[in-house]
Amino acid sequence: MRHRSIALIVATALLAVGCTAEIPGRPRAAKVVKKEASTTTIQVRGTDNGPTDQLAATALTDIDEFWKDSFQQTFNKPWKPISGGYYSVDTADATAKPPPCTQKAADVEGNAFYCPAADAIAWDRTALLPVLQDRFGEAAVVVVLAHEIGHAVQNRMGITPEAERREPDKYPTILTEAQADCFAGAFVRNVTDGKSARLDIGTDALDKALGALITFRDPVGTSPEDEQAHGSAFDRVAAFQDGYEQGTKFCGAMSVQNRTFTQRAFTTARDRDNGGNLPFAQMLESVTPDLDGYFKTLATTTGKTWPNPKAESSATEPTCSGDQGPVAYCPSDKSIKIDTQDELPLLHKELGDYATGTLIATRYALAELAVQGKPIEGEGASAAALCLAGAYTGAVFSREGNQFGLSPGDFDEAVTVLLRFDYAARDARGEDPVDPGFERVARFREGVFEGPKKCGL
Repeated sequence: MRHRSIALIVATALLAVGCTAEIPGRPRAAKVVKKEASTTTIQVRGTDNGPTDQLAATALTDIDEFWKDSFQQTFNKPWKPISGGYYSVDTADATAKPPPCTQKAADVEGNAFYCPAADAIAWDRTALLPVLQDRFGEAAVVVVLAHEIGHAVQNRMGITPEAERREPDKYPTILTEAQADCFAGAFVRNVTDGKSARLDIGTDALDKALGALITFRDPVGTSPEDEQAHGSAFDRVAAFQDGYEQGTKFCGAMSVQNRTFTQRAFTTARDRDNGGNLPFAQMLESVTPDLDGYFKTLATTTGKTWPNPKAESSATEPTCSGDQGPVAYCPSDKSIKIDTQDELPLLHKELGDYATGTLIATRYALAELAVQGKPIEGEGASAAALCLAGAYTGAVFSREGNQFGLSPGDFDEAVTVLLRFDYAARDARGEDPVDPGFERVARFREGVFEGPKKCGL
C-alpha cells in the first residue's frame, strides 16, 4: 500500500545533502506551545506520553481544528476527521506494534507518513521527531505533521492513489508533495496570525523550521519526473510560502498547468561529478561578466547608461560602504568589491557556487537601482535588490544554448544563503536588511517568477 510520506528519511538525508556526516544545523530550543494552551483532543496510539508525542498531539489538535473551518470554506463541504488514528512508533523497540500500512515498526524508521488506505498518520518518535526538534526547533515538527495532514486533505479532495495511477500526468508526485507543503504553509500562517489556541510560531522559529525542508530535499540532480520526487529545497519552500501567503484555496487549485518546478536532473557527466558546482575562481570568471551583461541590458532598455561596474578582488571583507558582507557595491566609484580570500570562498565551499552567485547578483542589482535613479538605501532598496537578483536568476534559468546557466541545486543554494545570512538583503550602507530569511526568499522568488517589473523597474 502506498504511503503519503514526508520522505524525511534521516539516514538517506545524511547522504543526500552532501558529504557531511551529520544533519546540518544547531540545536534549537524555540518553544511553540503556548503556556495557556487548551486541552488536546487528538488521541495518539502507542504513545509513551513523552514531550515529543505531547507536542505532536497538540499540533495535530490544532491542525484538525484549522481544517474544520478551512475545508468547508475552501471546498464547500465538511471536514472529515482522520478516521484511522494517529500512531507514535518507537522504532528502537523490536517488539513495538506496527502502525497501519506497515509490516513492522522498523518500516517507520526515520519517517512520518499518511496512509490513505487506512486514513491514518504515523511517525517515528525515536529517530525522526526528536531529531527535527533538536536541529530545527519545535516548529519543524509542526510543519511536518501539517504536511502529512495536507495529504489527508488531498485524499478528501479526491486526489487518491487510484486517481494518481489513472492520471499520472495530472497528479505527479512532485505536484502532490508541493501541494501538501502549500497546505502546511497555510496552516502555519493561521498560527503566526495569532489564530491558534495552542501554538505560537515566531518568524525566527519559522526560519529555522524551513531548514528542515532544505535539508530533506530531493538529492541534487533528481529528475522531477521521478516517481518519488518530493521537490528541491527551492520548490518546497516556494510551495510552503505560497500557502502561507495565498491560503488554502490557492493550494487547492495547484496543478501541472499553473505550477513551475525548478528541479532538474543532471544532463552532463561533468555536472554530475562536481555536484553542479564550479570552483570559486571559475565561478567568478563566469558570473560577473554575465551579471554585467544582464543589468546593462536592463539599463539600456530604459534609456540609461550602464557604468560597467568593475568587479574587483579584495583580500578581506569590503569596507567601501558600510558592512555589506563579503561582497559590496561601492557607490563612490561604482565598483563591486568581492572578498576572494576570506569568508566568500568559505561560503562557496560550504553552500555551493550559486550561493556566491546570489550574493554578487544583489550587489549588481544595487548598481542597477542607482542607474535607474532608485534608492539604494533603506529596506525598500534591500527588497528591490533581492528581487532583481531573483529576476536575473529566472532569466538564466530560462536560457537555452551554451551561455552561462544554472545547474541542478543552484536554486537550493540561493535559498540556503538567503535563509541563513542577511548579506544579500543589506542596502548600499550595509544596513536595513530584509528580515526574516523567510521574507528574503519571498522577495527573491518574486523576481524569479515575475521578472524585473515586479522589482519596480
